[in-house]
Amino acid sequence: MYLSAGKGDINTIIGGIAPNWGPFASLGDQARTMVEVVMAVAILACLAIAIWGAAKQRIGATALRDTFSAEQGKGLIIAGLTGVFIIGSLGTLFTIVYGMAI
Repeated sequence: MYLSAGKGDINTIIGGIAPNWGPFASLGDQARTMVEVVMAVAILACLAIAIWGAAKQRIGATALRDTFSAEQGKGLIIAGLTGVFIIGSLGTLFTIVYGMAI
């Protein structure tokens, strides 16, 4: 029997946002860990904004019948998910920009 999560750890979860590319490769372990933590907190904040927007849209559209609140919710959802995408793409962006500078 093969378990796909048999040898998984926290490094597999944060490996996608770990700054081991471009200019961050020369940082020390503690500085790299701090950047990982900041990026993870930013992703969680963006997801919280998206969830808040979804709740605001749902409550505004059904319970309160407030179209303005529903539109604000849509904006929060878009802003939160865009933030997650941008933070998740930082590795690619920094690698391209850093590679062009060298």
